[in-house]
Amino acid sequence: MSVAHPFSSTISSTDAAYRCQLVNLLSSDLDFHQEDSLYAAHGFHSFPAKFPPQLPETFIQNLTQPGEVVLDPMMGSGTTILEAYFHQRQAIGLDIDPLALMIAQSKVIPFDEEILARAAEQVMAQARQRLDRQRLELEHEFLQRWDAESREFIEYWFYHETALELLALIGAIEQIPEQNIRLFLKVAFSGIIITKSGGVSLALDLAHTRPRRAKIVLDANEKEILREVGEKPPKHLDILTKTLRSPLVEFEKRCKNNLKGISAASAGRLVPQLTWGNAQAMPLPPASVDLIITSPPYASNAIDYMRAHKFSLIWFGYPLEALSQKRQEYIGGESLAGIYLEHLPPAVEEIVQQIGRLDQKKGLAARRYYSEMRRVLGEMQRVLKPGKAAIVVVGSSILRGIDTETHNCLAAIGRDLGFETPKIGVRQMDRNRRMMPVGNTLNLDSQIQQRMHEEYVIGFYKA
Repeated sequence: MSVAHPFSSTISSTDAAYRCQLVNLLSSDLDFHQEDSLYAAHGFHSFPAKFPPQLPETFIQNLTQPGEVVLDPMMGSGTTILEAYFHQRQAIGLDIDPLALMIAQSKVIPFDEEILARAAEQVMAQARQRLDRQRLELEHEFLQRWDAESREFIEYWFYHETALELLALIGAIEQIPEQNIRLFLKVAFSGIIITKSGGVSLALDLAHTRPRRAKIVLDANEKEILREVGEKPPKHLDILTKTLRSPLVEFEKRCKNNLKGISAASAGRLVPQLTWGNAQAMPLPPASVDLIITSPPYASNAIDYMRAHKFSLIWFGYPLEALSQKRQEYIGGESLAGIYLEHLPPAVEEIVQQIGRLDQKKGLAARRYYSEMRRVLGEMQRVLKPGKAAIVVVGSSILRGIDTETHNCLAAIGRDLGFETPKIGVRQMDRNRRMMPVGNTLNLDSQIQQRMHEEYVIGFYKA
């Protein structure tokens, strides 16, 4: 864990001193490229577009005191929450994504390592027994567990033998009586599916981008078990080839990794309040929060969380159709059904109209995004105490060749709502962590490569 930021952590009671501190922090080096970002429970599970834990730590250490309230209304995998927990702040986290909520919750439960290790061994032993002795029963369960659409999804994205191993594992996990232990094991289970290399599915990459199925699949002995290559093989066939892994082997590795990172004794720490919640309508009283640190989604679903998360959630009993419907609720989607479009400041309206003149659908998606973010910023303004700050980490998208200028647009919306924006910090992105793997060749037709190579840290100040 990194040390406190060199600026003083003693906050003056005057607004001027706090505001100056905020500007100094936003002007400092916020890259953290050489820092370990996977210490403690931060390495439990891959999650797209995570910021390094040192970023929220810097603002928590220097803009709050122990016992004060730190909120992340779009907490994702809980990076801000875990840092607030470590530093004896009262953490509050909201998210509408069920997998995000599971991951964040698992990071702040003070588990007993020995009990968890025994539970993991029990699950693996039971799964192996079922695979060895109850295969016909597993095959029957495979046909009965899901509706037709969900089962078709699994059959397309998971090799059948892999699916049976996963079914044996999740069945054993579901037999664990203690809820928190089940949660830890489910997060480990999900972590072997949603990984940078696509994990145990037939997808090439689930942690960073929209899934593509491998064209050639090899088993652990390098024997080809699947080939979907026509007469004219695609370019770079090697990167479309995947060696399949055993879920049992990967689950054991993941459990051991996560056991190393479980939270230590919780004495003196405040129990985080984590719950399902919509950042556009927060279940919090006015002027109740000392610091907000969050990172909203990209515009127009540039990072499509549910498209990857359903690979795990479908094993936890969520029907595919229900997940597709939930995806429409996420900020930054393209559907306008049931979406109220807000009045936008002139600078934001101009960008939205530029995009709309080239592509009406993308223009409407941008309008929805900034309308939703106006409601989010309005809620932040409502729940934040006077004289306190909200730190919002954003990246831009390129829609039909036009930069959405997300940082400038959100700053303009914030000012329209009564925030001050004394400084917007800039951090260079670590493309191997925060961003998608994009290769060395510039390709402006690639949505991934069109994204900026830097992101912005907006300081919103409530005077």
